[in-house]
Amino acid sequence: MKVMAKIGVLMVCICMVCSLSSCKRRIDIGKGESYIYCLNSDRTGLQKVTYEITQEDPVEAAQAMLHELQKPAEDIEYTPPIGSDIEVRSCTLEGEVLYVDFSTQYRKMSSIEEILVRGAIVQSLVKIDGITSVWFRVEGEDLKDSSGGILGYMNGDDFVQNLGSSPSSYQKETFTLYFSNKEGNALVEETVDIKYNSNIPKEKLIVENLIKGPKTDGRYPSINPDVNVLSVTIKDGICYINFDKTFLKSVYEVRPEITIYSLVNSLIEGTEADMVQISINGEQTVKYMETIDLTKPLKEDFSWIEKKGNE
Repeated sequence: MKVMAKIGVLMVCICMVCSLSSCKRRIDIGKGESYIYCLNSDRTGLQKVTYEITQEDPVEAAQAMLHELQKPAEDIEYTPPIGSDIEVRSCTLEGEVLYVDFSTQYRKMSSIEEILVRGAIVQSLVKIDGITSVWFRVEGEDLKDSSGGILGYMNGDDFVQNLGSSPSSYQKETFTLYFSNKEGNALVEETVDIKYNSNIPKEKLIVENLIKGPKTDGRYPSINPDVNVLSVTIKDGICYINFDKTFLKSVYEVRPEITIYSLVNSLIEGTEADMVQISINGEQTVKYMETIDLTKPLKEDFSWIEKKGNE
């Protein structure tokens, strides 16, 4: 009987050890463990949750991750960012930009919660190899911000990782952008006041507004409006911009230098960058319009600014 009792106690101990080892919470992220972002229990901030990407194909990996971001939580410390009433209608990859289309229920979230949900989804998806930015659509229409502007591509730099805190507020700042003159052979300044979410990097804001074109008379667009910006970041004083190949197709009658230095001058003047490195689909071994070497970072060149009196 004593032997049986000892065996019984031993079995209980073994079961307790196994139970404890299997109770590791998904929010307990170990060093080197991969994770995704969900929302915290009261949906006021983000929460890291362990998750391993097993698919090699980026679209398949994205589909699996989006499904995971909608699954019921396994821990009371977090909630899935995508509500059970929201359908992911499609998920397609163009270059390194992932387009995700949601059902109309996506629009029913409050603005604060939507920013957090969007941040969780984007910051999770860009962890997948082959995806550098994400573009949201709802029922086939590009998602817009509160002012009616298309949000466009988003990457991890667009969001402050607010773990347990609310998203940042909007702010207003003045930027100097450079566009083309009427003849397409010189740059013309435009000073604009832009209201934007403080989570959005200035470099992204500048590039987006250059692509949209000028707002005042006497200034003309210089960049193909159909271009996709795959990523834009600043590191060690260099602003890295990655366009798709549409950038190489000029639709305006402007000199190649005007297109390039509208970007370079605007970014250097509006950010902490000292130089700008332009790449096409991740490649830097190209020449723009067979004229400008893009293999190395470019410095500003204000000699292309139109002299006063020539307008």
